[in-house]
Amino acid sequence: MFTGIIEEIGEIAAITASGDGWRLTVRAPQAAMDAVHGESIAVSGVCLTVVGSTAESFDADVMKQTLDVSALGALQVGSRVNIEKAMPAGARLGGHIVQGHVDGTGSVIDVRPGDQWRVLRISMPADLAPLVVDKGSITVAGTSLTVSAVSEPDETDAWFEVSLIPETLEATVLGDLAPGDTVNLETDILARHVERLLAFRTAPEGGSR
Repeated sequence: MFTGIIEEIGEIAAITASGDGWRLTVRAPQAAMDAVHGESIAVSGVCLTVVGSTAESFDADVMKQTLDVSALGALQVGSRVNIEKAMPAGARLGGHIVQGHVDGTGSVIDVRPGDQWRVLRISMPADLAPLVVDKGSITVAGTSLTVSAVSEPDETDAWFEVSLIPETLEATVLGDLAPGDTVNLETDILARHVERLLAFRTAPEGGSR
């Protein structure tokens, strides 16, 4: 479990083919210095399991399905990634509940700079649109953000906007984003549970208990 508060910007040091997937070596000294085999680390919003580490980096395996459904498949050696270690029990929940299970990807449509901040408009798959609300939480590349605007239900192409403060621009890779870039998206787990409950309540008689 994560909070979406990025702890470090890491760098992809190596990509090695492993069956039909990859083994990533991520240079992230802060995360790697006490990393242990089997622990979870979120890499740009994707929960990965540590399979080896040094004082400067850690290794993690990425299966083909993850490469297909997330933005990790576009990574190259030298790519910068957001890093967050799993939340310890008893810690403050600074962002919101993040699982590291990507729901889909979005594409940056527009970047609007301001005096102290930057607004990103990001597309999202149509099936995620009902789960994203104005002033609600969303995870973009592993970063917990507040939705500042969202498309109307009758719009053909779904989108949402987030406003990035200077700290977010400096402490995460979101400051590197430009139109056309692809990002991992994870919607609020509470919204997903509500959608599932409503689906059962509206199911035809005999379709649920």
